Amino acid sequence: MRHRKAGRKLGRTSSHLKATLRNLVTSLLEHEKIETTDAKAKELRKIADKMITLGKRGDLHARRQALSVIMSKKVVKKLFEEIAPRFQNRQGGYTRIMKVGRRLGDNAPVSIIELVGEGEAKKEKKKKAAGKKEKPGRKKGPKPQPGLKKGKAGEKAAAPEEGKAGETKD
Repeated sequence: MRHRKAGRKLGRTSSHLKATLRNLVTSLLEHEKIETTDAKAKELRKIADKMITLGKRGDLHARRQALSVIMSKKVVKKLFEEIAPRFQNRQGGYTRIMKVGRRLGDNAPVSIIELVGEGEAKKEKKKKAAGKKEKPGRKKGPKPQPGLKKGKAGEKAAAPEEGKAGETKD
């Protein structure tokens, strides 16, 4: 039984696991969105949140602690100067994991892990409040534009030109 054994091994030795997670957190902070397996994303979330918390502290010791995990000085600079100030008023929950589906080849469950934006959190609250007002089961789609007809494969068909040479309109 695995009582009191926190964390996932991910089928790797401890040194390989540490290197994998360091590379993943460096890539996440550099690109702000990456695609990986569900298990790796869940492990990565813990480390990424700790790195952003260090960035929010902002002192020299926190920067050196972040440098011991993150593989690139350029990414540490981005963390402390760009990413951490965005989350200054947020108490944790800096990342979002969205399940995408299954990977071709080995059928592994794949997720996208991304940093939550400060403005996105406010938009989500507004969407939830607006979503409660809609009737269940009713989907609102874009309204069709009058006068335009759809051709093959959903492409807009060109409107007929008036006054072509040799043609008369009855």
